[in-house]
Amino acid sequence: MLLYGPPQTGAAHEPITRTAMTPRLLVYNQHADRFRRALAAGFPGVAILAATTRAEALAHAPGAQVLVALDSRFEDALVSAAPDLVWIQALSTGTDVIDRLKTLDRRRVMVTTTRGIHGPQMSEITLMHMLALSRRLPKMLRNQQDRRWERWEQPLLWRKTVAILGVGAIAGDMARCFSAFGMTVLGISRTEREVEHFERIYPRSRMKEAVALADYLVVLAPHSKENDRLVGAGVLAAMKPGAYLVNVSRGGVVDEPALVDALRRGAIAGAGLDVYASEPLPEDHPLWSLENVILTPRVGGMSDVYVEQCLPLLCANLRAFLAGDTAGMVNRV
Repeated sequence: MLLYGPPQTGAAHEPITRTAMTPRLLVYNQHADRFRRALAAGFPGVAILAATTRAEALAHAPGAQVLVALDSRFEDALVSAAPDLVWIQALSTGTDVIDRLKTLDRRRVMVTTTRGIHGPQMSEITLMHMLALSRRLPKMLRNQQDRRWERWEQPLLWRKTVAILGVGAIAGDMARCFSAFGMTVLGISRTEREVEHFERIYPRSRMKEAVALADYLVVLAPHSKENDRLVGAGVLAAMKPGAYLVNVSRGGVVDEPALVDALRRGAIAGAGLDVYASEPLPEDHPLWSLENVILTPRVGGMSDVYVEQCLPLLCANLRAFLAGDTAGMVNRV
């Protein structure tokens, strides 16, 4: 059996022959036992360790060559506790936390993600926000509590226009779902190109033009220095007064003070937010008190079948890793 060792600076990963040492893989997740059982059945030659708490993860990390966890679970203490680490499999699309680790040598440790598996849940939570906002679901729930019978016209998604900022794998799944509702789907990306289910892709330089056409602006762009507060006062001012913003990517992509101001002034109709600049959202944050806002606690990437969604990609990467084929590993970053 081959096991990949640390890559050299400026060189590809070189396979090393495994000796008597059994490869050790640590899964640090609330469903770690489910991952362990599935992986142990398919990889009997690998020691699969499971941790559901920080203490367990730190205790099991020594000797582990592979760490499997959500990006948010990684910390310098965990990486330092695993000196034999050569591969991180993030159970998430983004690597914001991993990228900030001071103890992680990216020349020596590979990082892969589960990019591409989150389309169903991200599409559903986005549609939930869009429907709940446009049909004023919070008011319906308040009326239900007050036993008040009140009716109003119910807006449709049909024939509405949605603009998606950030055209990647998840955006492709969303666009297919939006098209099924009879919506016109626009994309905003770095480059103008043709993408299935999108009426048109606008370059970033023409973002305000695309936003001005949209009844809904969905933010999917990852957070980076370039994208920090990308959706600011200027973009918000370009939106229709009756338009809604839905952010399911990262909180830092949207200028929160500018958004709060636009919502208070009625410059836009409302916002559905699953991510925030500071998480958990502080109790004194003004977003909590706005009636034209729906807040969810960063659950967009979650699902009741997340383990099953992750396992095919994780198993494929583990097979390639053990065979010494890093070129065959998916979603390397």
